[in-house]
Amino acid sequence: MNEKRIDLGSWVNDAVQYLLDNYSGVFESIGNGVAYLSEAVESLLMWPPAWLLIAIFVALGLWRLGIKFAIFTAVAFILIVLSGFWDQTVVTLGLTFSATLISLAIGIPLGIWGARSDRVSYVIRPILDFMQTMPAFVYLIPAAMLFGLGRVPGIFATVIFAMPPAVRLTTLGIRQVNKEIVEAGESFGCNSRQLLFKVQLPNAMPSIMAGVNQTIMMALSMVIIASMVGAGGLGNDVLASIQRLDIGLGFESGMAVVLLAIILDRITESFGTPQKTSGFARLAALFGSKREQNAVPTPPAQ
Repeated sequence: MNEKRIDLGSWVNDAVQYLLDNYSGVFESIGNGVAYLSEAVESLLMWPPAWLLIAIFVALGLWRLGIKFAIFTAVAFILIVLSGFWDQTVVTLGLTFSATLISLAIGIPLGIWGARSDRVSYVIRPILDFMQTMPAFVYLIPAAMLFGLGRVPGIFATVIFAMPPAVRLTTLGIRQVNKEIVEAGESFGCNSRQLLFKVQLPNAMPSIMAGVNQTIMMALSMVIIASMVGAGGLGNDVLASIQRLDIGLGFESGMAVVLLAIILDRITESFGTPQKTSGFARLAALFGSKREQNAVPTPPAQ
């Protein structure tokens, strides 16, 4: 009863081995490009001192979400610094940004293509279902075989895992643009390209930004798992805590991941929702009202 009749596993092994035997140079070139991008992003994040990078995120939080979230961002990053996980957090942030950039560079154009062609959408939908539902650990095996160990297979596996939301929500956003708006653009003489960039994409931006937000969150979760193939970052500490059964290390490294995820989630989510007033405007109004209260009234002219 347990005898295999269709050996899918051997077919997949043969397919991966065929790629290695015939296209190893291609995968080496792709790996070098991904490694260069990842190192450039990580170097950019490592270049400023910790206080300056924290100040940038605090300013973003103040601009997009207000004073309370800016205070939370500052406290969260200071807690990470005092816990001794700052360097690992920056590495994780660099891996997440690298994987997200690649995912969006592929996913958004693919989503636009799917929105404009029912045939393309019909083809890519089951592929996206497969990419999202396959257990994340499985992607590490072919990635390690094709690219070796290190950050490159981790980013490769992360891109496969994190790209589907960008494709789906881009397609959904463009398809849900009001038909009357599209018809108005056509009546004013917009060609296909102008209609896309001046009508459909601006109106679909909330949905697209939701896809960006979900891609970043999925990339962050996968980057932690990718430590199993040597990607580095906070995932190394999480993995070490499991191997040593060290609850304290697991809690500390996990808390750093949680704080980083909250900050990235709230900031990216804010770009998909309209802001009534920015945090800077609210801060200026606050200080302006205090100055008015503290101003000394001038006596009336005689």
